[in-house]
Formats: sequence, structure tokens, C-alpha cells
Amino acid sequence: MKTFAEKVRENRLSLHLTQEELGGLIGVSKRSVLAYETKGIRPRSGVMQKLAAALGVSAEYLRSDEVEDPLYGLERAPYVEATRARFGEKAAREIDYLMDRNAALFAGGEVTQEQKDAYFEAVMQAYLACKQAARASYGRKKNP
Repeated sequence: MKTFAEKVRENRLSLHLTQEELGGLIGVSKRSVLAYETKGIRPRSGVMQKLAAALGVSAEYLRSDEVEDPLYGLERAPYVEATRARFGEKAAREIDYLMDRNAALFAGGEVTQEQKDAYFEAVMQAYLACKQAARASYGRKKNP
């Protein structure tokens, strides 16, 4: 099992990037990248997303020492990012959790990637519709 620090360092080196170059790609200093790699300090969610994208791995792979597949959860990343942009971090965590739990439905089956994508898209649309309806009903009221 690899730690966050090990995963960052190994993936950075496999891409032949210096700490400074990686920092430039994700908008942090070389010192921050050094802290990720030596002290295991984890960045905030937005930077974690940029770090995962720059390294070509999923954020879930970086976040969890138990996840060994660098591509784990990558297929749902666009849905999570779209939700994050529209409703914020809490909603992104909710949709990621929802899609992760639903992915178990595909285990051991003969489902094509196209069918999986269609399913995830339908779940995403249903979630966003419910979130929007809740916001309209219970969100802050605008002053007239």
C-alpha cells in the first residue's frame, strides 16, 4: 500500500517533472510539492483535483492509501467536477459517493463502457434536478 506522498513522488517522476514544474502546473510553490512528497501534507480539494489531473491519476487514488489503481474512479470524475462547479464541494462529495456506490452494480457484469457512461449520465442528471429543486424550494430567498 502506497501513501499519498509516495504516489505523488512516483507519478511526478514517471512524468519526468521537477517539483517546480509540477507546482507550476497546479498553481502551488515548489515548497508545497516538497511538503506533499516528504511530509504527506495533502492539499485542499481544488488543488487535489489539479494535482490528480496533472499526474494523470484520479483524485480518489491520491486521497486513499487503500486505492492502488491510479485510474480508480476516473470515469466519474467529469460528473463530480461538473457538480463541484455548479453546487460546490459538498455536492461534489455527495455525487461522488452516489456514483461510487452505484458502480458496484457493474461488478462482474458484461456492461459496455457506453452503457456505463449512459447510466452515470442519468444518475448525474437526476441528482442535479433534485439539487436544483431543493435549492429553489429551500435556498435563500432573494430580496425583491
